[in-house]
Amino acid sequence: MRSLKVLVDDGEVEDLNGFLDERLSAFNVAATGIGDAAPLHAEVRDEAGAIVGAVSGHTWGGCCKIAMLWVHEDRRRLGIGRTLMTAAEAEAVRRGCGLVTLSTHTFQAPEFYARLGYEPVATIADYPKGYAKIYFLKRLGA
Repeated sequence: MRSLKVLVDDGEVEDLNGFLDERLSAFNVAATGIGDAAPLHAEVRDEAGAIVGAVSGHTWGGCCKIAMLWVHEDRRRLGIGRTLMTAAEAEAVRRGCGLVTLSTHTFQAPEFYARLGYEPVATIADYPKGYAKIYFLKRLGA
């Protein structure tokens, strides 16, 4: 163990994230026998081609995880977020998923997800300090 070197870096780690994703995916497939993981992305662009909203996540083993949803501040409350989530859910169903998970913070969009039928399943207080992180679940096709 003395010959191992630990490097801590606060810079961009895209290569490291790809490395970790490959290794963890290989482990997960070996452990479960489920090898159908696939990224899931959708976007909305304006007339000039600029992205005004996007959602990303992945599907695996009959489950969908939404990692990020963003809508440009000037375009919020126009239905873009709902449209993106509906598209992601439809694609998840097409891929055979029965549930979607996601997380948000109390200062972000918990009411939005609740209106879309997501139910809170766990909350972590003081994440970040003074706020909470909420994990949501939605069963599809019920």
